[in-house]
Amino acid sequence: MKNLSFKLILLVFISVLLGFGSKAIGLNSHQALSIAIFSVSILGTLFFWDFRLSFAFIGTSMLLMTHTIDLENLIKFASLEVILFLVGMMVLVGLLKEAGVFAWLVSLILRIPNLTAKKFFIATSLISALLACAVDEVTSIIFMVAAVLEICDYFEVEPTPFIIGSVLTTNIGSAGTVLGNPIGILIATKAGLSFEDFITRAFPLMLLCLIVTILILMVLYRNALKQLDKKIKELGANEILVRLISVPLERQLKICLGIFGLTLFFISIHHRLELLWSLETNTILLIVPLISAGLVMIWKQKKARGYIEKDVEWWTLLFFLLLFAQAGTLKYTGATDVLARKIVGITGNNPHFLTATILWLSVIGSSILDNVVLVAAFIPIIQGFQALNVNLQPLWWALLFGGCLGGNITLIGSTANIVALGILEKEKKIRITFFRWFWVGLTAGVITTGMVWLALVCLSIYR
Repeated sequence: MKNLSFKLILLVFISVLLGFGSKAIGLNSHQALSIAIFSVSILGTLFFWDFRLSFAFIGTSMLLMTHTIDLENLIKFASLEVILFLVGMMVLVGLLKEAGVFAWLVSLILRIPNLTAKKFFIATSLISALLACAVDEVTSIIFMVAAVLEICDYFEVEPTPFIIGSVLTTNIGSAGTVLGNPIGILIATKAGLSFEDFITRAFPLMLLCLIVTILILMVLYRNALKQLDKKIKELGANEILVRLISVPLERQLKICLGIFGLTLFFISIHHRLELLWSLETNTILLIVPLISAGLVMIWKQKKARGYIEKDVEWWTLLFFLLLFAQAGTLKYTGATDVLARKIVGITGNNPHFLTATILWLSVIGSSILDNVVLVAAFIPIIQGFQALNVNLQPLWWALLFGGCLGGNITLIGSTANIVALGILEKEKKIRITFFRWFWVGLTAGVITTGMVWLALVCLSIYR
């Protein structure tokens, strides 16, 4: 109870301090209020995770009551297009889970001839990253953790190193496409980036970070790999492994794969279709999941309500919607324009310094906050740089990679981290300490972020 009271007092104190501090640097009352209320929502998420939606409800209401923003602009900034995209994708993921697509995929790829610990580790890491690219990090990690635990159970080895490896590579993989993480679609819609932009710019850099991370983890966990190799030699691998995770490719599974494959195909060519039909940027990107979800609900009409009620994370989506609206209020009041000018003043309008600032701040921020919260706060600030004739392209990529890579540094840096560790604790009664994770995550996080920094500064495709 004392800890709860302390957090509440600290929350109020920091928010009031930010409000008065904003006034002190030249912001007007509405600008200062928008910063104070947005800070309450962010800090409330950090201090009182289970009540984050309550803070979003109350904060948004306060913005309307104080005339800091009007209803029309609140709805405009709520990024409804992003919410609808995520709803459509969640319905599709629900169909894939029901059909056993993920278990089939894992069983298919893990049928490795002459299995060794290194092959197993590389395979699970690659699958984790690529699954995150195709669906989302949370869905990917749920299935990967289940597969890793089952295999480690058979070989009687501790699963922790392999779970951590799967989580870190999942977070990295989520930066590779617009589908891997909610921040991807959020940045794409606000920056006017297409699926092709992610494939040509984010995906290659993601692969490089993935390879380096796998190598780092194989060095750090070399003793665990030696132990697994020993068990593989003792028990044998392939026949038992295939039997454990074998999933037949049935007719329904083929249909589900076909639907998802067509969805990915049309998402991948959305920019070409938008140019062909003279549609607004990202229109096809946003409606393809909705069309696919609609067809799925017609096909599975008896389960359609279940897809919407159970597979769509309404709690999370409502939080995102209100958080986006609050972040938009910062732009509406002009607070982010003032902050953008202050940042440019500090960096001396040096584009490389500015890119580094956004990258490392987002890495540090996403290691302690949900990356969607962090990105929602940064987007209006980056948009404010446009009026100062700053090239925004490297800043968007810095924000994307910072938001994804920073999640690897701490236990709470990513939703995938929390989900995986929760399953590990529930199933195996294993609790990973903060520092056991931190030193591994920090090593991988700092090295991969440094690589991204060099790429953003040196390669012309990011400018």
